[in-house]
Amino acid sequence: MARPGISITLLERRGACPCRHRHQPGDTFDFDTERGKLCPLAMHVAFIYADILRYGGRVPGEPPGTARFCCPDPDTMNVFRLEIREAHARPPSSENGCLPGKRNSPDD
Repeated sequence: MARPGISITLLERRGACPCRHRHQPGDTFDFDTERGKLCPLAMHVAFIYADILRYGGRVPGEPPGTARFCCPDPDTMNVFRLEIREAHARPPSSENGCLPGKRNSPDD
């Protein structure tokens, strides 16, 4: 089953200090494949909005399929936008729901 992709874009920095993770306005990340490149503080907040959008919800005051949020670092305060993109396929799994090549129990 395909699920919608999500992109995360840094829109602006409102705080006085530069981002400790060196993000710049205009940086864009794929939520599913590049989350390790995004600051953990921002990603912690992004997860909530990604789930809302991915499963059909809407954030009040935002256009459908989008959400804005801020990094919780009060000195930097980066503003990000999440957007739903085209659907992409989930990774393959075996019949029991485990990823191929993964052990299912310590006895395997």
